[in-house]
Amino acid sequence: MTEPGAVDLIHLEDADGDRCIVRVTGRYEPGVPGGHDILRADVLVHADFVDARLELFILPGDLDDWRQELTDFVPGKSATLGGDRGLMLGIHREEESPSLSLSIHDPDRLSVVLWVQSREGWTGEHLDRLERVRRTWPSEYTEPAS
Repeated sequence: MTEPGAVDLIHLEDADGDRCIVRVTGRYEPGVPGGHDILRADVLVHADFVDARLELFILPGDLDDWRQELTDFVPGKSATLGGDRGLMLGIHREEESPSLSLSIHDPDRLSVVLWVQSREGWTGEHLDRLERVRRTWPSEYTEPAS
């Protein structure tokens, strides 16, 4: 079976070309018990001072948490993805600013903060992106019969 094409879970980019993209590229280990529901993703970060490609592994619970954080996101709060096992991406918006502060911390490679101008409705767009990831790679895990 062929893996579907890549899907952007996060795609934040402004007119200056500063961007952070989390592109889900497939299952970590398709068909392997314990590895089939882990998704692998490339985190692409670009600004004048950085151009990086990092790796992120996403568990089903990470997607649940991301949904909740996007749903609850308001200025002055943060939303995070990852962090327990390596790379952590945080998004924060100050109360009076349309800019998003993106912090990317990979303990083995890079820590950087960049600012991206947000667009109206970006959280709703990213909830739609999340659902597309889930439709593309639905859970393969089934509870064993008792």
